[in-house]
Amino acid sequence: MSSTAITGIATLVTNDPSLGEGDSPLGLLRDAAVVIEGDRVVWTGASSRAPATDHRVDAGGRAVLPGFVDSHSHLVFAGDRTEEFNARMSGRPYSAGGIRTTVAATRAAGDAELEANLTRYLAEALRQGTTTFETKSGYGLTVADESRALRLAARHTDEVTYLGAHIVAPEFADDPAAYVDLVTGEMLDACAPHARWIDVFCEKGAFDGDQARAVLTAGRARGLHPRIHANQLTHGPGVQLAVEVDAASADHCTHLTDADVDALAHSRTVATLLPGAEFSTRAAWPDARRLLDAGATVALSTDCNPGSSFTSSVPFCVALAVRDMGMTPDEAVWSATAGGAAALRRTDVGRITPGAFADLVLLDAPSHVHLAYRPGVPLVTGVWRRGERVV
Repeated sequence: MSSTAITGIATLVTNDPSLGEGDSPLGLLRDAAVVIEGDRVVWTGASSRAPATDHRVDAGGRAVLPGFVDSHSHLVFAGDRTEEFNARMSGRPYSAGGIRTTVAATRAAGDAELEANLTRYLAEALRQGTTTFETKSGYGLTVADESRALRLAARHTDEVTYLGAHIVAPEFADDPAAYVDLVTGEMLDACAPHARWIDVFCEKGAFDGDQARAVLTAGRARGLHPRIHANQLTHGPGVQLAVEVDAASADHCTHLTDADVDALAHSRTVATLLPGAEFSTRAAWPDARRLLDAGATVALSTDCNPGSSFTSSVPFCVALAVRDMGMTPDEAVWSATAGGAAALRRTDVGRITPGAFADLVLLDAPSHVHLAYRPGVPLVTGVWRRGERVV
């Protein structure tokens, strides 16, 4: 099994405080090295003490951090919503109804077109340091279209989410109860074999609390673990439901009561914040500081989708979180790596520690802080995924 040492690292983010200096949750090491064997990290420490390996890479005084873990994306789709974005930026408020435009385009697209779109955006994200990603269905809303979306996604990631309950399908506009029956019945039967997770958009204009509970309960009975779109556009029952059903993640969390924050802080449910959506809709920013100070676990993800957050850039989301959501650079980087891993209930990604997958990002900068300090600059100059250099 081949081994590689990356030496001369100015700042190494391990996300293991026991390995690092000071009290940062990032477990920072200075003048450090990492040794990769096969697809795993096997050693971290001082660069001068790096053991002999088959290969060596000199980081040249640059920073290395874990590959980003994007735990919320919608990448199986067709079509374009440029006109909607342009109109919204001209004063029209965002609503969940825009999803129907993408549903129509996705249904009309062939498998090859959908997979080409998917791989294009995955490659785009990889160049920006994303090495683990979750993606959802939700733009088909028929049994055949939802199951094919999941089959396509499963060719590229293990973190696949069934989101038949994105909105009520147009054909069921006058009978949403019948659509919930479809989502929890025939559609679930067809989709469960291809997914790990089940999700629901619990929001005015989509699904109410009782409907969302029925969807998540049915999915859990079929072996899918819950996650939920919660409290994005208004206050609502989504966060409380997430905690009730032990969802891995409550995503968006823009409008929270004190009781919501307390529930998240005393649960295993991660609050996944998606600043790209607020940026692209001119909505109020989630208050990350409030959640962190209460003790909640916070993740940062892109929500990459064609309507409300058409970005695949985790570094961009890190910069937004620091500038507009009250996070420190250390907190934002942790949330985009270890936080994303927690939202997927993973311990083998999002950290650079012995035994973890060798998913690493090399920055053309001496510190991870530059991700927020130099927003919009393409700082990622190297990416290793499962031990192989891919960028």
